[in-house]
Amino acid sequence: MNHNPYTAVCFGEVLWDILPDARLPGGAPMNVAYHLNQLQVSTAMISRVGRDDPGDEILRFIASKGVATAFIQKDDHHPTGTVLATVNNNDVSYEIIEPVAWDFIHNNMQLQELLPAVHYFIFGSLGARNEKSRQTLFELLEIAPFKILDINLRKPHYEKKVLEYLMQHTDMLKLNHQELELISAWFGFAGDAQEQMRALQEKFHLDTVLVTRGDRGAAVLQNGAWYEHDGFKVKVADTIGSGDAFLAGFLSRFIQSSPPAESLDFACKMGAFIASQPGACPSYTVADVDKITKGN
Repeated sequence: MNHNPYTAVCFGEVLWDILPDARLPGGAPMNVAYHLNQLQVSTAMISRVGRDDPGDEILRFIASKGVATAFIQKDDHHPTGTVLATVNNNDVSYEIIEPVAWDFIHNNMQLQELLPAVHYFIFGSLGARNEKSRQTLFELLEIAPFKILDINLRKPHYEKKVLEYLMQHTDMLKLNHQELELISAWFGFAGDAQEQMRALQEKFHLDTVLVTRGDRGAAVLQNGAWYEHDGFKVKVADTIGSGDAFLAGFLSRFIQSSPPAESLDFACKMGAFIASQPGACPSYTVADVDKITKGN
């Protein structure tokens, strides 16, 4: 009998974002896990932290937000991840320190038993930058259920051949408009964004392609049908984690079998709401999200 309590699991980095005036918990997969739990989708996190004070602190934070930490490993040799973030006119640039603990996520029997028992497996491309975590991810993809890839291209932490392998092993792909243009150039996909998304969907046999467009909203191609949304206008505090919130918002409705247009609308609400708040993981309710985007 399956007593697994999780609907979804996220794989990849947990870390501290070091901003000029703050230190905030982050990592795209952790952000997605946080928001899914906020949206009543029980989600666990697979990662690795150092056996150090920052690691203990981030584990306490993650647990306090209702995200299961039982699958976050501890590393005796590498420190907890950190990112040096610089904010300039609402744009964020990152220096992602390496090697760190989340580069060395080990496969084990615990993960082998977890993956087939959940419905959705969410992972990012950054988590595959190091050979050890990459190998673990590749092995988990062989047994994972519905797979969702959140591409996160941060120079120099990606390789075309690795990204191609990941896209070949996913069902849903999320990326931003700049990443869409870069990947389309790799494969010679011409035309506008919709044509490029269709080419990606066809080449990699994807059920769903999601593209965020910053303050110009987002688009989704699901089972060949195209939808787009102009987004919601809000006063931006920072854009850290807004794409992660967008993905969690879409998934929370996708899981409920909501129509694609409805899922996209809520995803855009989530992205706009988080952009209006400082940091990636503020406390909120769905009512808060609806309130700040009302009138758009």
